[in-house]
Amino acid sequence: MPTIDHHAPLRVLAAVRGHPFDRNALAALFDGMEGISVTFVDQPAAALLMRPGLGASFDALLLYDMPGIDFAPGNMGAKVGPDDALREGLTALLDEGIGVVALHHALAGWPGWPGYSELLGGRFLYRPDELRGQPTLDSGYRHAVDYTAHVLAGDHPVMAGVPATFAMKDELYLGEVFGDSVTPLLRSDYAFVRDNFHSATEAMEGRMFSNEGWNHAPGSDLIGWVKPARNSPLVYLQPGDDEVTYQNAHYRRMVENALRWVVTPEAKAWARGG
Repeated sequence: MPTIDHHAPLRVLAAVRGHPFDRNALAALFDGMEGISVTFVDQPAAALLMRPGLGASFDALLLYDMPGIDFAPGNMGAKVGPDDALREGLTALLDEGIGVVALHHALAGWPGWPGYSELLGGRFLYRPDELRGQPTLDSGYRHAVDYTAHVLAGDHPVMAGVPATFAMKDELYLGEVFGDSVTPLLRSDYAFVRDNFHSATEAMEGRMFSNEGWNHAPGSDLIGWVKPARNSPLVYLQPGDDEVTYQNAHYRRMVENALRWVVTPEAKAWARGG
């Protein structure tokens, strides 16, 4: 784990757990990010900190978690919470303008809270559900996809120092992206169509790597964006499944850029519409 420097210029609370990952490999992602201190807090404890006043101890919130989903046998993929206190606390925290960087499976968090998907700009569904008033099929996943990432906003600070195209090997999602409420940063050249993905519900039913009877429509190829989350600047990057991605120099650059950008006065003014 990285050394925690409580006096670092940029202090990050990283909410983790809910999805298998190599903790040491993820921690190593932040090695060499000068002046950035990252504190890992597992869910559900992390949720208790997401309320007004967090900014006194942390400058940014990193979401690498997947709360609100039951993975117990016999109840796989069921929605759990959140309670009113968490919804109200996180909403008030975002009204204060804390910077947020969300990675990979954070897009699946809190399926029982429709407003959470609006905050992040999309949703990965483990089970069919209603989304924005419409019945929506469960999402798709595909592990270890080799693809080329294309930068869509080369002048944005999150993309600074990142080449226009670069190779990635990571898990991709055929999920829901709210293209009308995000500013695109990054896309994948992989085809986001039913035949290239496996059904999340099939996996919940014990049939991994299956898409039998699952007829998901083609989806968005966006894998990175920025958006306001109430008064807070938020960056979402879909890559981030495992150590292969953590060690990708261009991914590391984007994560570092995102953390540094979301705490700037310019990012906060942009999120407030100013």
